[in-house]
Amino acid sequence: MPELAEVEYFRRRWDVGLGRKVSAVHLNAKARIGRGVAPATLTKALAGAKLVESFAAAKQMAFRFSGGSWLGVHLGMTGRLEAGDADREPTPYDHFKLLMTGGKELVFVDPRQFGRVQFWQGEGVPPWWEKIPPAILSPEFTVGVVEVFLRRRARTAIKPVLLMQERFPGIGNWMADEVLWRAGFHPQAKAGSFGPKSVRKLHATLREVCAEAMDVIGKDWSDPPDTWLFNHRWKDGGRCPRSKKPLVREDVGGRTTCWSPERQVLGAERR
Repeated sequence: MPELAEVEYFRRRWDVGLGRKVSAVHLNAKARIGRGVAPATLTKALAGAKLVESFAAAKQMAFRFSGGSWLGVHLGMTGRLEAGDADREPTPYDHFKLLMTGGKELVFVDPRQFGRVQFWQGEGVPPWWEKIPPAILSPEFTVGVVEVFLRRRARTAIKPVLLMQERFPGIGNWMADEVLWRAGFHPQAKAGSFGPKSVRKLHATLREVCAEAMDVIGKDWSDPPDTWLFNHRWKDGGRCPRSKKPLVREDVGGRTTCWSPERQVLGAERR
């Protein structure tokens, strides 16, 4: 599933539509991505409306149009946003499409239909957008809020805790592994075992990984450097890019997890 930086990348793909008006709306009424949204309602609200702004937060995107209309997009497992000219070669999975003035089109492609399109119209921001917790790179994401959250999940392994979107929005499987590897924490360490120094280190590493992922992946889908765990975590026989020792892949908290036993030792978090 796309994580924080991947979502930012796909948001940018639709920015070619900024300042343009919607000339036509196509929503596949049989596709699950539009569940709860009436095609007629979308067409009435968006036809002639101008795309004003786009936003990405956590694993979601929002697009604001003139007239107080908002589209929300969650990519799910296989969704992606594409943009092109009107002569773009369509796919069987183009379940949602906005035709824009100037011959541009914005398309939501989703083969498995785990993604979703949401619609809202009114003053302010949509309720489903407003409830997204503060971003990890925001001033509101403090050491204190991380410490309190870990204490409340004291008996849960840190890996699944980092995947809880109510506190760590946008963090998914690979980013959680990257954070723990860089910080030197074992994924099975209990959240309640983290001492003050380790909480500070975890907080700083979360922000570091998010910032670097946004710079590398979020801008233009560039490949991360080999100094990241990212490029080694799924390789059979993969080795830690720092210790050069073999990596381990096992299930932790219901998710396949990769770590370096040489660097990530249980008990290191008790500082």
